[in-house]
Amino acid sequence: MDRETRTFAERYYRGLRDRVPSGGGPRPSSVNFIQAPDAFSYADFVKGFLLPNLPCVFSSAFTEGWGSRRRWVTSEGKPDFEYLLQKYGDAVVPVANCGVREYNSNPKEHMPFRDYISYWKEYIQGGYSSPRGCLYLKDWHLCRDSLVDDLEDIFTLPVYFSSDWLNEFWDVLNVDDYRFVYAGPKGTWSPFHADIFRSFSWSVNICGKKKWLFFPPGQEEALRDCRGNLPYDVTSTELLDTHLYPRIQQDSLPIEVIQEPGEMVFVPSGWHHQVYNLEDTISINHNWVNGCNLANMWHFLQQELQAVQHEVGEWKDSMPDWHHHCQVIMKSCTGINYEEFYHFLKVIAEKRLLVLRQGLKGDSGDNKSLGLGLQQAAFDVGRLADVLASVVVNPDFQRVDTSVFSPQPEELLQQLEDSVTAAEAL
Repeated sequence: MDRETRTFAERYYRGLRDRVPSGGGPRPSSVNFIQAPDAFSYADFVKGFLLPNLPCVFSSAFTEGWGSRRRWVTSEGKPDFEYLLQKYGDAVVPVANCGVREYNSNPKEHMPFRDYISYWKEYIQGGYSSPRGCLYLKDWHLCRDSLVDDLEDIFTLPVYFSSDWLNEFWDVLNVDDYRFVYAGPKGTWSPFHADIFRSFSWSVNICGKKKWLFFPPGQEEALRDCRGNLPYDVTSTELLDTHLYPRIQQDSLPIEVIQEPGEMVFVPSGWHHQVYNLEDTISINHNWVNGCNLANMWHFLQQELQAVQHEVGEWKDSMPDWHHHCQVIMKSCTGINYEEFYHFLKVIAEKRLLVLRQGLKGDSGDNKSLGLGLQQAAFDVGRLADVLASVVVNPDFQRVDTSVFSPQPEELLQQLEDSVTAAEAL
């Protein structure tokens, strides 16, 4: 990030401390296509898509050097099953049955990767049908499971997505990540959803073709049924029943995107979507959070806690430590609670505070780990300060036992605010 882009971004967020930027401008009628890597800078991405929270598609030219596009794919553009079996055959992978609905998702099982490839081959030979159902390999943590010696052999992280706090945090803990491989035959699909924590995501087709159905933030409200539930499948004829779906309107139609082999889709924060594999497809996907959607994540976590409190509200007066139990339930259901969210903010903040201290002394240090340098660190600190200021005054956070936190939240906030002031000189 350069100084001009940082200034632009800071002006964009000025005054947004208590509001959630969500892309709430005019509804786009289509998704922009970015053709040439040399003609599209990080600043272009920040100003045109990241800040306004709008989707876009990058051409296959952005990924033409990726190892996975050479090694995982045959000369005919199909999955290279033999190479994949040789490389990853013993891995155990998560597989969803797209033909079975379980709540608003699909039931999952784990199986050896070689068994899934055998199923896939049989599925193709059976005319894309099987008595075992329509199975989709989803959310495979290929990198986390230590099956990759060097990420560069598979993909090169695009500069546009290099400010990735979510994976930066989990890499520090060394227990998880949000880097996934998806692989499945023609006809596999993902039901209607928005991404975890209201993160951004990016998805690259290593081979195959996808159809995306996008709904801007807020439009999903028109898709709720008479009980307030979101649909499982937005293409279902059930949605034509105005008694069951009384809020459906003409402008509830999705924005459709066809993603070709090698192309890269940017999914903004809070955009609900439904995705189909139109061909045998393998994709690499990342979820990520940074300063541009941190407020969205915090807003989402507050909503999640409120939902938990509503569900167990009848025990509030009779259950000791009711608020603590709500945090435990939230962690189980959402994957994170307020204590861990503070730890997330702390890990990200302390790295950037160090970079700024070094930069203000004229020592550039090692900023490469942050992806985009000193100006990025200065921008990040400002966004962290804004969100942490909201966190520390939140009544539910104030009920969290912070006695063992180091530094204390108010102390970390003061460090951030002091650094924001000092960074004005950069």
